[in-house]
Amino acid sequence: MTSLNHSEKYMKQFYIPSYILVPDSEEECSPDIVPECPLLVFINSRSGGQLGGDLFITYRSILNKAQVFDVGEESPDSVLHRVYLNLEKLKNNGDEFARELEKKLKIIVAGEDGTAGWLLGVVSDMKLSQPPPIATVPLGTGNNLPFAFGWGKKNPGTDRNSVLSFMEQVRKAKEMKIDSWHILMQTRAPKEGSYDPIAPLELPHSLHAFNQCSSTDDLNVEGCDTFRGGFWNYFSMGMDAQVSYAFNSERKLHPEKFRNQQINQGTYAKLVSSQGWFLASLFHPSSRNIAYLCKVKIMKRHGDWQELSIPKGIRSIVCLNLPSFSGGLNPWGTPNINDRRDAHRIRFEFHKGAESETYMSIDGEPWKQPLPVNDETVVVEISHHGQVKMLAAHDCRSKSVFDPSTPITQEADERDSDNEDNSVGAEWRKFGAADTFKIPDAVDISSLS
Repeated sequence: MTSLNHSEKYMKQFYIPSYILVPDSEEECSPDIVPECPLLVFINSRSGGQLGGDLFITYRSILNKAQVFDVGEESPDSVLHRVYLNLEKLKNNGDEFARELEKKLKIIVAGEDGTAGWLLGVVSDMKLSQPPPIATVPLGTGNNLPFAFGWGKKNPGTDRNSVLSFMEQVRKAKEMKIDSWHILMQTRAPKEGSYDPIAPLELPHSLHAFNQCSSTDDLNVEGCDTFRGGFWNYFSMGMDAQVSYAFNSERKLHPEKFRNQQINQGTYAKLVSSQGWFLASLFHPSSRNIAYLCKVKIMKRHGDWQELSIPKGIRSIVCLNLPSFSGGLNPWGTPNINDRRDAHRIRFEFHKGAESETYMSIDGEPWKQPLPVNDETVVVEISHHGQVKMLAAHDCRSKSVFDPSTPITQEADERDSDNEDNSVGAEWRKFGAADTFKIPDAVDISSLS
């Protein structure tokens, strides 16, 4: 295996020539053989202490430097728009290598769950005709997304052999489809100042300010600030998000204390105790419990909202998409088609109460959300919105309720299309992570596949 991994022939299975990645590049011409597993690698160099930066160096030493990107230096949407625009131009000029490479293209993203969600949102929003499947490297503290798809939850090795081993696993991985969930948050715009989440944290990467509403959209409300985004692991609100917020705030203030996963997990455990998780009645006032903060409604059929009865003692609520939460817990158990529920929307309505803020989290990225102080309402609405392709190890814990051995099913796709909401404009139904990819006018679309 080692000798094979270091052979030039083996490495060409993952290699993308520069002329594909850099428009008008003169460094290379079209190779004769299309790589079996061409990779675009996105790394958050600030994740995992020093690990992110080390991984970035190692991947660049193995692959073409132009196919490895630091998301802190260039955003994924900028990279993918440039690459796919160049691919369309090359295909239009008769480049069959570019056409076949696009069909086999795969993405590796190394970072925390929020970084992975960022990539998933970008790929979803671009609405590519052949979207690349995504593999996730566990570079955070919880690593729920990588764990759910069989990539483990421990931070990886950053040496050459470890990276080559992971690339080989990606080459052999299977494709799965993961449900995507759209989130919309509306708040009454203040007469003065802004209604942003409270410092020191900003909104997560997967939540974006949205101002492109039209008068024909049902969700367009005059005088409201609107944010939209998506999640693929979970949305949570309440006490667990409060702990996550405290952890992220401490890490931002003292990054030198968060150098490896074991230390991070120990710090997180201490915060769980100090925030009163096990003595909630003493440290967590009942006014912060879900039933006192908001009304929770679900929609089983279009236009038919049903309010849920939330027990007064509930301190957190989690909308979970995958069988991995809080570092590997599996609240779902074994998939069972009889357990399926037909609620395709969830709505949280916040009114003036005893608390001025609450805590929310999307895929591990928390923030402190201001709550109404007058007669206004804060609304968070979650709805099912398509699927995106993931790469998974063959023994991963994520399964389909329809067919545990084959997660991609025709029934699931048909269910998704049947429940598409046509009451709102197309822009509302995006995650806000990237513009839709469009073929430029200069490209003759009649010659494109």
